[in-house]
Amino acid sequence: MKHKHYFFLSILLILLDQISKTLIASKLYMGELFEVTSFLNLTHVHNYGAAFSLFSNATGWQQYFLPIISIVASILIVVWMLKVDSNNKLKIGSLSLVLAGAVGNLIDRVLLGFVIDFVSLHYQNFSFPVFNLADTLLFIGVILLILSDTKINKKNSNKVN
Repeated sequence: MKHKHYFFLSILLILLDQISKTLIASKLYMGELFEVTSFLNLTHVHNYGAAFSLFSNATGWQQYFLPIISIVASILIVVWMLKVDSNNKLKIGSLSLVLAGAVGNLIDRVLLGFVIDFVSLHYQNFSFPVFNLADTLLFIGVILLILSDTKINKKNSNKVN
């Protein structure tokens, strides 16, 4: 199968995401806070919405809509990965991160009806919305995907050919 090691990477990252969420849920009560550093806490929260708790206060339609969006996006990412040239490792790698993030949160939505978030970053009066490993993978994957389409990466890809 084309790019099988990248799909294996996605599976490994999905497992790490699920393990991290299971550990948090088993070690911290809902809403409990564990201070790691002056700017980083671990906390156990449930996100019924999308990124940054968008739609979390909706009437329940998001419980069905968000998993459907995640499934469609995951299928499109797999198809996209299969079409990417083997030499474009940055693009394939970034797509594998995005896939892992999407599927990691999809598993929570389907099995639990919400996503477990636990990383809380803050500084003085600023608090970033609580997130998880899947969210981090999505973020890094999207940034790398953007970089994979820059002129710098295309110039380096042309040197390989």
